[in-house]
Amino acid sequence: MKTIGLIGGMSWESSKTYYSILNEMTRDRLGGLHSARLVMASLDFYDLEPKLRAGDWGGITAILIDAAQRCVAAGAESILIGSNTMHRIHADVERAAGVPCFHIARVTGAALARDQRKTAGLLGTKFTMQASFFADELKAHADIATIVPTPDEQDIINQIIFDELCMGVMKPASLKIYQDTITSLQNRGADSIILGCTEIEMLIKPDHSALPLYDTTRCHAGAAMDWALDLPSGTCR
Repeated sequence: MKTIGLIGGMSWESSKTYYSILNEMTRDRLGGLHSARLVMASLDFYDLEPKLRAGDWGGITAILIDAAQRCVAAGAESILIGSNTMHRIHADVERAAGVPCFHIARVTGAALARDQRKTAGLLGTKFTMQASFFADELKAHADIATIVPTPDEQDIINQIIFDELCMGVMKPASLKIYQDTITSLQNRGADSIILGCTEIEMLIKPDHSALPLYDTTRCHAGAAMDWALDLPSGTCR
């Protein structure tokens, strides 16, 4: 098994999910006492969040490049950026790391295309919903169209992520807001929903939605695990 590097801490709640999924996939494929070969650079999101709000992508890029290079120096043979939003600078991080860096939108698009989805509703931070990097990857690599919530819906979705989910808080009222947003996206033509923030899977599960859910965290971890175990793409789901 090859060694996967994870840039985590954005937030640590989602890093915990990555760690669990990667090890569960290893157990299911290899059995016995096997666990995932991982190197993690866990960042302090308190330092990154103000840069995110200020649009300081140069500062964010420097921090993530340093984290990726530390993972590689510690033995990582590939990199996972444990945040959808931070994939805006994926190309810079991959180039500096010099090892494969799995793109979370690209591997999610592959899962959507496999299931013959055509138009996905995208839930995530405002940075992910408003920027084009995620939708561009889906269109370019899987020919998937993207619908995002309305500006008002985006505000509350973003607030729940930062004020609740990143703190490990799940509220029934917030789940209802997400469900109402999914219904709105379905009415606008979405045939599937992308959980495009690594914390959202903590709140909403498949039985909460009338549309099929595509959890980017699981798609991302699965692509890395397929690579690490030399398995065909899509084996780890």
